[in-house]
Amino acid sequence: MLNPIYRTIYSLGLIPVVEMDTVDRAETLAATLIKAGLPVLEITLRTPAALEAIQAIRKAYPNLLLGAGTILTLDQAVKSAKAGADFLVSPGLPQDAVEWALREGIPFLPGAVTPNEILQGLRLGIEVFKFFPAETMGGIAAIKAVSDPFPNLRFIPTGGIQTDNLSSYLTCERVLAVGGSWLAKRQWIQNGQFDQIAAQVKAAVRVVQSLSRPVLD
Repeated sequence: MLNPIYRTIYSLGLIPVVEMDTVDRAETLAATLIKAGLPVLEITLRTPAALEAIQAIRKAYPNLLLGAGTILTLDQAVKSAKAGADFLVSPGLPQDAVEWALREGIPFLPGAVTPNEILQGLRLGIEVFKFFPAETMGGIAAIKAVSDPFPNLRFIPTGGIQTDNLSSYLTCERVLAVGGSWLAKRQWIQNGQFDQIAAQVKAAVRVVQSLSRPVLD
């Protein structure tokens, strides 16, 4: 049975993946996404401000679905969950972090692009995988090919996806949702261009809403 958080992500279809250089714009970004119709956000742990930004958003917007990305270690996983992350994302499969998260009931989305990586994740109890970098690794054709031996497998691809190729991913039955930085670019956040972010998000949300996607089992 798919985790309820993944069901919510499926219904939204999109995950903005962002880098926060300072905490002072975190709440404004969250408010912008919510108003634009996309109450979900993944903050990558690529900057010193990331954990504090997660804390600030969790406190200000407790109902926002909040993820922590670029999880490479168990310590990062624990700190992210304590900061308020609802789900965790990694470019690879850090086994100790995955096992801890699953014991705690926290969805963990590890990166996998080969059958061997997928098999390792499935043995640990993973339900959904990140597929990154999606376009570089072959896009939707690669996702279909690599998932053929695994009939119930689902991916959240990121990397090279834009509004103009969004529908080709979301209409694939193996794709739960897509993520990407194109929805809220780092430079836009730094410059306070929240109107630009809102416009980009609304355009992507319109694409999602225009699609006929099957109901999840």
